[in-house]
Amino acid sequence: MDDLSRRDLLKAAAAIAPAAFIAPALARIPTRRTDPTVLGHASHRYRVVQGWGAEAAQSIPVRDCHEMVRTNDGRLFMFGNHTDNNMLIFNADGKVLSTWGTDYPGGHGCTLSDENGEEFLFLTDPDRHQVIKTDLEGNVLLTLDAPLESEHYTDANAYRPTETAIAPNGDIYVADGYGRQFLIHYAPDGTLKGVYAGPGNGEPESEGGNGGGTFNNMHGVTLDSRDPNNPTLLCTARAQNAFKRFSLDGRHLNTVELPGAWICRAVIEGDHLHFAVIISGHESWKSDRSGFVAILDANDRVVSCPGGNPPVYQDGILQKLSRADVPEGTPPPFMHPHDVCLDSDTNLIVPQWASDQTYPIRLERF
Repeated sequence: MDDLSRRDLLKAAAAIAPAAFIAPALARIPTRRTDPTVLGHASHRYRVVQGWGAEAAQSIPVRDCHEMVRTNDGRLFMFGNHTDNNMLIFNADGKVLSTWGTDYPGGHGCTLSDENGEEFLFLTDPDRHQVIKTDLEGNVLLTLDAPLESEHYTDANAYRPTETAIAPNGDIYVADGYGRQFLIHYAPDGTLKGVYAGPGNGEPESEGGNGGGTFNNMHGVTLDSRDPNNPTLLCTARAQNAFKRFSLDGRHLNTVELPGAWICRAVIEGDHLHFAVIISGHESWKSDRSGFVAILDANDRVVSCPGGNPPVYQDGILQKLSRADVPEGTPPPFMHPHDVCLDSDTNLIVPQWASDQTYPIRLERF
């Protein structure tokens, strides 16, 4: 029993409950969230864990908590733009184990790479116009500057990378989301292999546009290896409220429309895809607190929106996503979610941008 996690205990309890009790309970899940302590829908429901990281927050300040990854030993690495401590390393309970980094004024993207059992971090800093590969202690191993050898770049300052993805062969893909909107493909040693996508609103060529594979804010890129025989790249078209799927050689394959959702990056765990919605349907960025989290199944259908209204499909088409209403006088659960990280029990930790310099929010799944 000592080895069982809380999730395991809950699952065991559910397994012995009478079926006649479980079915009515599932049927009573509301179509709109009426209990402010419960976030999410169907089988992906959560409660906010109050005070996660609060003890460390008194002495270790943060600014924007941009992204977080979990290493094989269960530690949580959170990257941000406070140059007293760019990287905070947490345990699952919110205790800060250590910090490092003072050289990343625009600390933004944080991707974990496992290379034959050894883990590395790929960091993006749009203010430095660089991608930086480090070990878990922060030692710099590789730096990718603006790809000036490409015809698409003549000014290094135009390169403002926001995210990376690492292919099974070690190739590096960089989303230049605050810069020229290109997806840049490098060999593991930093040799340029290709430049794909680019700026545009994704209008079909038949309507005078330059195709669905173009971007207005390519904020993220994630390797999707749920089909191990056919890995692809999921790129965030944030202002277009969509994910755009690309082959590893840069061909646009399809688009997943997510109306109303200004998306950060895709985070894949098992068959499901999780992502933070920084705002929903508005552009009043810092004054708007309309963000939430969303979860897609393997068929790219939204199944749960913690902090948001339940997803609605009409004739197979997803309707506009939005933040759930909260009781008058009650603040919404999120300010501006910027990423989602899952612990080993599939609880969620949600770092936030422009959120009063607060630590991430932990959601416990039940």
